[in-house]
Amino acid sequence: MTDLGGQIRTRLGEQLAELTTRTDGARKGTDPEHVHQMRVAVRRARAALKAGMPLPELDAELKWLGSSLGAVRDLDVQLDNLRAQAVGFDADELRAVETLLHSLVTERGAARRKMLNALRGKRYTRLLKSLAEASKSGKVVETPEEEEPPPLISVIRKPHRKLMRAAEALGEDPPDDDLHELRIHGKRLRYAAEMAEPAARKKIRALVKATKDFQDILGDHQDAVIAEETIRRLLSDLGDGVPVDVVFVAGRLVERERAKKSTCRAHWRSALADVDTLALTVLGTDSPAE
Repeated sequence: MTDLGGQIRTRLGEQLAELTTRTDGARKGTDPEHVHQMRVAVRRARAALKAGMPLPELDAELKWLGSSLGAVRDLDVQLDNLRAQAVGFDADELRAVETLLHSLVTERGAARRKMLNALRGKRYTRLLKSLAEASKSGKVVETPEEEEPPPLISVIRKPHRKLMRAAEALGEDPPDDDLHELRIHGKRLRYAAEMAEPAARKKIRALVKATKDFQDILGDHQDAVIAEETIRRLLSDLGDGVPVDVVFVAGRLVERERAKKSTCRAHWRSALADVDTLALTVLGTDSPAE
């Protein structure tokens, strides 16, 4: 039987290494991918703790770090998304887009300053030390020997069940916020499946890929929702006398975001069905190894 405790500690060690490796890059700010990967490492570490290592103080500190990173990452995503939707605009329209986005760029600068204070502080240093200790000697809540499927596979059971129950509770045309919550459930299943990979490598990899595809669809949907809200707010922030060209490009951007949102709503259910099928296949595995 695969050692769940050993796998959790290995997983935590991997996320510690990722945080440590990416810190300098996040501080320099030349590549937004460093902040993104640090945020992912935080989420994976928290998922590992939930799999069987109850350390509420460490989990709270990881949540704090994730929040510090998340403000910058979310603004990076919004800026990248809105600029990507402006592909094909002429030079004058692109200048109008940048006028629209000016206050968002300012917000991103303020969020980055707060993040840097966090990454340069003693609290972050203590968090890394605590994570290192957990990765070496953290105590794991043991899974009963008679439990089937084997422990590493069983870590996907709870997030899979929560995902499907949440989906079943949705109507034909669910609110945007409910789809966002569903994506979060899918993300938790994916991180649990990543940790379970050694138990049934081929099937788990297929599940991880399907869950990522599902996440991407609902992630694009959420990006479109946030983008429209942001555009409306940015126009409001500009006050009276907004230049006509800025209003015009804002309308074009909203139109493109709504089209993306509609496409995502047409495809998320089929993506979820793939996730469900693969998760049930993994949970029905007779052996912990392929």
